[in-house]
Amino acid sequence: MPAHTIAPAYTGRLFTAPIPALRMPDDPMDPQAAYRFIHDELMLDGSSRLNLATFVTTWMDPEAGELMAESFDKNMIDKDEYPATAAIEQRCVCMVADLFHAENLRDDDPASAIGVSTVGSSEAVMLGGLAMKWRWRQKLGDAWKGRTPNLVMGSNVQVVWEKFCRYFDVEPRYLPMAEGRYVSTPEQVIDAVDEDTIGVVAILGTTYTGELEPVEQICAALDKLAAGGGVDVPVHVDAASGGFVVPFLHPDLKWDFRLPRVVSINVSGHKYGLTYPGIGFVVWRNAEQLPEELVFRVNYLGGDMPTFTLNFSRPGNQVIGQYYNFLRLGRGGYTEVMRTLSETARWLSHQLAASEHFELISDGSAIPVVSCRLAGDRGYTEFDVSHELRTYGWQVPAYTMPEGAEDVAVLRVVVREGLSADLARALFDDVMKAVNTLDRLKPGGQYDDQQHFSH
Repeated sequence: MPAHTIAPAYTGRLFTAPIPALRMPDDPMDPQAAYRFIHDELMLDGSSRLNLATFVTTWMDPEAGELMAESFDKNMIDKDEYPATAAIEQRCVCMVADLFHAENLRDDDPASAIGVSTVGSSEAVMLGGLAMKWRWRQKLGDAWKGRTPNLVMGSNVQVVWEKFCRYFDVEPRYLPMAEGRYVSTPEQVIDAVDEDTIGVVAILGTTYTGELEPVEQICAALDKLAAGGGVDVPVHVDAASGGFVVPFLHPDLKWDFRLPRVVSINVSGHKYGLTYPGIGFVVWRNAEQLPEELVFRVNYLGGDMPTFTLNFSRPGNQVIGQYYNFLRLGRGGYTEVMRTLSETARWLSHQLAASEHFELISDGSAIPVVSCRLAGDRGYTEFDVSHELRTYGWQVPAYTMPEGAEDVAVLRVVVREGLSADLARALFDDVMKAVNTLDRLKPGGQYDDQQHFSH
């Protein structure tokens, strides 16, 4: 093609002839054309920064993005070929274990921390649950055969716990919520456990409201039960949302391995660990809590490597991104970030409460999550508010609460790094525009002055 010829971007054959959607095209495509084709379709997605439904990180330093791009091609499982990446992964595990006060940690021995990095908390939950199930089997010996293990947890758990129970033949024992109480209580836990309970799950930052379950009180109740001759049941803490918040916002709160009954903890690096998805960790109190039978060793990648994961091949870039954050921020930086996010969340919750349209459930002081419901009977629902906010670009989820409080509907805002104070003000302004519009409507879709509203 002569240099002076104009080549329009969107009028070539590839953009005037249909591209098959459900089968591979017959002919190759120019790389720029393929990029443009996919890039344009992705514009139809919502903005991740305005998605206040997700806990997942949507912004990182550009330098972190560069490091992660440089390590997309490194297979995390191949530790013999990528020893530096493997060493960085174990350093991250050590830092997480130290943050949660694990036992027997040594500065000169990376292997003293018992844990693994995972694709996210979903995989980490599965591994923590499996370790508890195997420990239960070891405790019973051959007597476990023919018995059905159970796991005690609130109905407010994330769906991955339901998956664990179904996939690995464990009976879920859900503790119901109640209107005005959206966390489990020690009394409920004690009533539910028995000789076949492999463990109790306590949540540090529930998905529904961001509240912290009373981990210390649950452990104390189980301690008292065991001391009185009752069953001796371990506790796993699901800290997917709160594990990288509470140590910095509430350092004196005991919820981790400072409580002897806590045997394992999972946390999501791609939530308040501030790393792009997907990265998570599960760590155990000590080596005794991870049964050796669950650890596999492979040598066909060039060396003898122990592995305890459900996933095998995965890129090393998520671990690199997490390590960047740990070095870049340190404890002081994480504290500053979490305090800032909490201040933004508490400002937003105060404004929502002061508007008299909303009744707060959580105000962002536990972790930076604001949850609320409409105050009084307003003639419209939380789902209407959520739908109205989408017209301004915001994705604010509305949903009903779990078993025991199904009649309660909630709106939730996850305040993440990237939601600045200015954006929070813009969000509140748009919330008020949304509710003011809905206030002018009757339930039947008419304005108060009887002018018909067109849906």
